[in-house]
Amino acid sequence: MGFLDLCRTPEVAAEVTVQPIERFGMDAAILFADILLPLEPLGLGLSFEKGDGPALARPIRQVADVHQLPAVDVDESLAFVFETVRQVRQRLDGKTALIGFAGAPFTLASYAIEGGGSRNYLETKRFMYSEPEVWQELMRKLVKVTVDYLNGQVAAGAQAIQVFDSWVGHLAPEDYETAILPHMKDLFSQLDSSVPTIYFGTGTPGILELIAAAGSDVVGIDWRIRMNEAWARVGHDRAVQGNLDPLLLFAPPETIRARVRQILEETEGRPGHIMNLGHGILPQTPIDSVRCFVDSVHELSAR
Repeated sequence: MGFLDLCRTPEVAAEVTVQPIERFGMDAAILFADILLPLEPLGLGLSFEKGDGPALARPIRQVADVHQLPAVDVDESLAFVFETVRQVRQRLDGKTALIGFAGAPFTLASYAIEGGGSRNYLETKRFMYSEPEVWQELMRKLVKVTVDYLNGQVAAGAQAIQVFDSWVGHLAPEDYETAILPHMKDLFSQLDSSVPTIYFGTGTPGILELIAAAGSDVVGIDWRIRMNEAWARVGHDRAVQGNLDPLLLFAPPETIRARVRQILEETEGRPGHIMNLGHGILPQTPIDSVRCFVDSVHELSAR
């Protein structure tokens, strides 16, 4: 079964979602899906090639490509995700919270324009700089899809939602402020306010204040900045999430435990910190290291 087939099969996706909870006793489950799923009903030809990651057969490269993007009915095209949410909630039986998620418009646009991953985002930035009005149109369309998708997850039972902006750290502050921030404010203003919202990006120490200005309840922090400095810049009236380097999970147990202790000490016991990795876990990560991380957090943060 390929990756997209896994995502499209609620029974399997639900099983993958709950496995970490059953195995490690984490405090929350995060939905098994992929940030690029909303690009599929846009007709861009999404696929996942083994060893090569996601690919889009029909990337956006021309102005006309943006104009021709179809309206998306997420209730129909992404119904399998909502069914996964319902099945996970049933299996968790109220004992563990479920976090839904989606990709942020800039990160979705980057994949859509590049046709896959990129090291320098040449085509994305070229489009953003050379076609500013059409870029705004693209952002508005992606905001609409993302809002509908996330609100659909909440309606199906997600108890918090996270917006992943994996590539936003490649932008200059000026570009984020003018080309992205207005759309992120629009996105968060339209999300269901009955659940907490999290906004997370990588490589963001240079734009943390702008990230915080987008309006999420929680700001995700990656490992490139100390947690106490990041929280001070975001504002102590805002919750934060993070920020252990995922590669620390390849270190000896005593090193993992020491870094967990350091991060917790930097938060000074202040309420509103969600302990987490500063980005996604790598497939090669040793299972025992994950258990060490979770156990260390539970033990060192116990009150």
